[in-house]
Amino acid sequence: MASSSLEPIRRIALIGFGEAGGIFGGDFAAKKLEVSAFDILFHSKQQRDAMLQKARERKVRASESLQDCVRDADLVISAVTASSARDAAREAAPHLRREQMFLDINSVSPETKRQVAAQISPTAFFVEAAVMAAVPPQRLKVPMLLGGPYAGVAAERLRALGMNATALSDRIGVASAVKMCRSVFIKGLEALAVESLIAARRYGAENEVLASLAATYPSMGWGESLPDYLVSRVAEHGRRRAAELREVAQALREVGVEPKLASAIAERQDWLVDEMAEREIEYEKDKTFSWRALADAISAPAETAGKSGGKKTTR
Repeated sequence: MASSSLEPIRRIALIGFGEAGGIFGGDFAAKKLEVSAFDILFHSKQQRDAMLQKARERKVRASESLQDCVRDADLVISAVTASSARDAAREAAPHLRREQMFLDINSVSPETKRQVAAQISPTAFFVEAAVMAAVPPQRLKVPMLLGGPYAGVAAERLRALGMNATALSDRIGVASAVKMCRSVFIKGLEALAVESLIAARRYGAENEVLASLAATYPSMGWGESLPDYLVSRVAEHGRRRAAELREVAQALREVGVEPKLASAIAERQDWLVDEMAEREIEYEKDKTFSWRALADAISAPAETAGKSGGKKTTR
């Protein structure tokens, strides 16, 4: 990477303005950096107004095209869904310049990261990133592992922005492998909680199940907020997490491990979202979440779930 690339990052482009993109964009703008964003939902009739309002609130410039978004950026961050990572890279590549850094933070398999790198590397500096925890609590400080030939320089530049970036390997794919293998456990624990607790609730045995888990694993919080947290992650992000688990499954296949659990976890994550959609139950992130309330709501016949008027919530 040329010495000019070590200059401070002043302009940042976000491809994808969902949860992670919105948080990063607002935090970067608060640091007086110039931030632009492009999201396909900017062109959605149903969601355009809300997305543009979100950009205004975070002082992020909403771009009408991907080309306009990345044109003047020092750093381009791809923060899209797992299934869109390759498409986003392919569409961005023709509009990038050699001095730009392209940071892919998407939850995809090592092979997908390598494919994205192959698309980006001819025109910009590609850096693999694996986000190792949920973004909302820690925001810019969320732990991030970097990979690729420019990982060391990228980590230094990102830390200067207040990010918690660590160079892990000069090989693309290692950081994502850490993320993928970890996801089997983390998303699997969420799926186990959904399956176990909803069944226990229907039997009227949830208090005894939770008490037993708390006694066996006293430091985890089974008698406190952990059950609500685990189920809420699926209720809010199950569709996206299921897509990530399918990337995990592909990553496992690439090294000869049959993804029996990863595939089942994806199905269970999708299942809860499907049950909620069938009953018009919405997750409201600004309201207190109750896994018991959600379990009761999805136990009701779908045709009667909304008879009280309006859409149900997970309170």
